[in-house]
Amino acid sequence: MEQLYRINLPVVDSTNSFVRDMLDSRCDMPGMTLVVADSQTAGRGQQGNSWESETGVNLLFSILCHPDFTLPSEQFILSQCMALAVCGAVREALVAEDVTEAVSVKWPNDVYVGDRKVSGTLIECDLLGRVIANCIIGTGINVNQQEFHSDAPNPVSMCQLCGHELDRETILDDVMRRFRLYYEDVRRGEADKVRAEYMRSLYWRDGRHHFEDVRGEFTAEIAGIEPTGHLVLRFDNGASVRYEFKEVRFLIDCH
Repeated sequence: MEQLYRINLPVVDSTNSFVRDMLDSRCDMPGMTLVVADSQTAGRGQQGNSWESETGVNLLFSILCHPDFTLPSEQFILSQCMALAVCGAVREALVAEDVTEAVSVKWPNDVYVGDRKVSGTLIECDLLGRVIANCIIGTGINVNQQEFHSDAPNPVSMCQLCGHELDRETILDDVMRRFRLYYEDVRRGEADKVRAEYMRSLYWRDGRHHFEDVRGEFTAEIAGIEPTGHLVLRFDNGASVRYEFKEVRFLIDCH
């Protein structure tokens, strides 16, 4: 297993940007590097969305790794590794607190408790020829935040769910332990094992649900997730359509 280096920051614009700046300055960052911040002034989510977090209460971190054993066309497996790591760590912590709501991965890599979002991840990859030279995985986990004020539709924290604050470091250690195990699975050529667990952990993996695309609202079931990361939905008439991220929306009733 690769050596893990850690950098702690009191405040940063975003942990992903910090790692990017280090790479751009040609800083030597071998193995796997974990950057953890107490506060972000410009935390980023998918597609330019912001990530809300009060200072010192949640987990805000980025991992830099060098998965040159992964094809660019299959880089989604790295997203699956982190989503499963967070899902497993959150589930274990909440079960210990007798929280019975289901913890699952909402495609592509959000982690949900019931119908509410507890974590999100942003991944950026640098390609070198036919392999991935660098991968920056930035993750936020709502641990101890008591209230949310942004227009995000359905945030929740672990503290809100169990009624008291949890130890952030314990949760982070568990996430990293799980991520490194999944990462090693992929390195050994066992990506299908990770993909199968991802499908078992998937939000809305069973039954028909409401979605929306550019043509409007519809009902469909999740037929699969391709190695490229595309979501495949099967319509009522039996036809299947594949979607890239942001091409389809889950119509979740959070009330």
